[in-house]
Amino acid sequence: MRLALFQPGIPQNLGAAIRLSACLGVALEVIEPCAFPLDDKSLKRAALDYGPLAHLTRHPSWNAFLAAPERQAGRLLLFTTKGAQSFHAFSFAAGDTLLFGNESRGAPPQVHAAADARLVIPLRAEARSMNLAVTAAMALGEALRQTDGFPPFEA
Repeated sequence: MRLALFQPGIPQNLGAAIRLSACLGVALEVIEPCAFPLDDKSLKRAALDYGPLAHLTRHPSWNAFLAAPERQAGRLLLFTTKGAQSFHAFSFAAGDTLLFGNESRGAPPQVHAAADARLVIPLRAEARSMNLAVTAAMALGEALRQTDGFPPFEA
């Protein structure tokens, strides 16, 4: 299971995704360019002390992301307000990559076209969207639940 962020625009969301990746042992891919500097200093600040536990890969472009070896296995699942299927009715697999678009622009047509499925988290009709980090956590939680992918619980 992998998380991927397409051109993230809010550093705090990237920080939350880094912590999510670190805590749950899931790889995180960032597709650049980002709307903020993505240097060692900003990554360290965003990741707090979770950086060493995170599995972060940076891709300089959408094409580089598509060409990465990780793309050869598993499905690419785009989470979008324009999704065709509800995420809780979808059957996830361990090799899936959960992809999330930019916070203000979403994902462009070529990203939609590359997705094996376009999923949505149902919202009330009067709500526009949820925070990216919250959406990623909900989606990843459901995917890990279905695939028995959570780290082992030790009391």
